[in-house]
Amino acid sequence: MMKVKVILSAIALLCVGFAANAQEIKIGYTNVELIMDLMPEMEQIGADIQDYQTQLQTNIQTKGADFQRQVQTYQQAAATMTEEARAVREEELGKLQQEIQKYEQDAQISYQRKLQELLEPVQTKVINAINAVAAENNYTHIFAETAGQAPILLYTKEEDKFTELVLERLGVELPTAPTGTEGGN
Repeated sequence: MMKVKVILSAIALLCVGFAANAQEIKIGYTNVELIMDLMPEMEQIGADIQDYQTQLQTNIQTKGADFQRQVQTYQQAAATMTEEARAVREEELGKLQQEIQKYEQDAQISYQRKLQELLEPVQTKVINAINAVAAENNYTHIFAETAGQAPILLYTKEEDKFTELVLERLGVELPTAPTGTEGGN
């Protein structure tokens, strides 16, 4: 009977120890996309990016319409042109078509850059708020909920240096950030 009490006491102490350890870790999840969507700045960003996209599409349509006019003009005059003149004009039209395709690709890249440029201040504001709330409420880790993907770690306490521990185990040194630089993250 005495053995049973000792074993139960040991188990109880073990459980209390685990409970005390568990209280040190506080994990939270947040939906960054929802927060971003609810930010008041997003309405203006949506309008600005829509205007930019319309401007790009208008330019693409204008270039496409001009190309089509040139093709029609060529087709109408092709019967009366010499073989050499046709070949030169076809080459010119081919180059023009390639330029339009490149412009379309550049426009897509430009759109993505503009969107990122517009979103960056809001993203920074949201991440800073997440970090502040996590620190104020003693969270040790905050993960982003992502649809169909593994959660992304957004915040961890400064003393949680797991990467550094793994690098140390591997014998690899983490490069130090240069000091005295401006515009850092």
